[in-house]
Amino acid sequence: MSLSIYPWQYVVWTRLTESRDRLPHALLLRGRKGIGKFEFAGALANVLLCTSPTSNGYACGQCASCGWFAQGNHPDYRLLSPEQDTGSDEDVPAPAKTGKKSQISVAQIRELGSFLELSSHSSDGLRIVLIHPAEALNPASANALLKVLEEPPKGVIFILVTHQPHRLLPTIMSRCNKIDMPVPERADAIAWLAQQGVKDATIRLDYAGGSPISAVADAEDSLQVLNSTWQMLSLGAKLDVFPLATLLASIGMETAIHAIQKWIYDLMASKQAGQVRYHSAQAGALQALSERVDLGLLLDFQRKLDQAKKTAAHPLNNELQLETLLLSYTRLF
Repeated sequence: MSLSIYPWQYVVWTRLTESRDRLPHALLLRGRKGIGKFEFAGALANVLLCTSPTSNGYACGQCASCGWFAQGNHPDYRLLSPEQDTGSDEDVPAPAKTGKKSQISVAQIRELGSFLELSSHSSDGLRIVLIHPAEALNPASANALLKVLEEPPKGVIFILVTHQPHRLLPTIMSRCNKIDMPVPERADAIAWLAQQGVKDATIRLDYAGGSPISAVADAEDSLQVLNSTWQMLSLGAKLDVFPLATLLASIGMETAIHAIQKWIYDLMASKQAGQVRYHSAQAGALQALSERVDLGLLLDFQRKLDQAKKTAAHPLNNELQLETLLLSYTRLF
């Protein structure tokens, strides 16, 4: 986890760190995916536990607390995320095993009990629990957390991070101080990406929906595949399905479906509003396609993509699935 913040977060950072002695027992950091919320939360936890913060509100990086935090073993800090779950929930049906965990289990919340009962290793008695992503709480774990938040232990700050606040229990949200995390201005985000050495910064920022951290995370080779994909999809009914299916299969089914969904989103936006979100460089091609697309078939195709995304991780013949979807795409025009 990065222990630094991003330039567009300075205002929120200053506000929180200047009131560090008056923070509520629970913070909810909410905002668009890919803008650095998790990194911000980690840096905030670090500075709150730091015993010698600097005059400008940052962790010193030198004290024993900062050393523990950097090594990932601070005794007064807990991070709850789906990847930590090593057991199944006895209160909910066990999901099919697909590799990466997708939920924060009730067992993880219950295991906090012993942590919350312990005395802090610091003289100020502060302990911090970071939950990321908070929308990964399942019904059982969300209700278990709610009980803790209703009677918060003294000296404990909960930091919840989410880009899907609508998936949280309203009662959990009501017990948190909600912090709307900022999205950088487009020009600032492009400049920052250029500083990071990101090629085609504008294209990648657009495709990431304006989220610079997501733009950095997108692999360079995937972008090359996507550039070719956009060119082929621009052909509409004249698309040669089979080479594109092979190309998309090379970047994985989930990434491929997501790419088609974004293209269809912009096709719909161009049809209805004359503007696009993810593909500004292909706005002209999308506008031309939108004049020929059948709206009813387009809506039906969106539903097919949603269904395909649900089974994207299933060990099926991905290339055959993609061929079927792309054939449906050509019939939209």
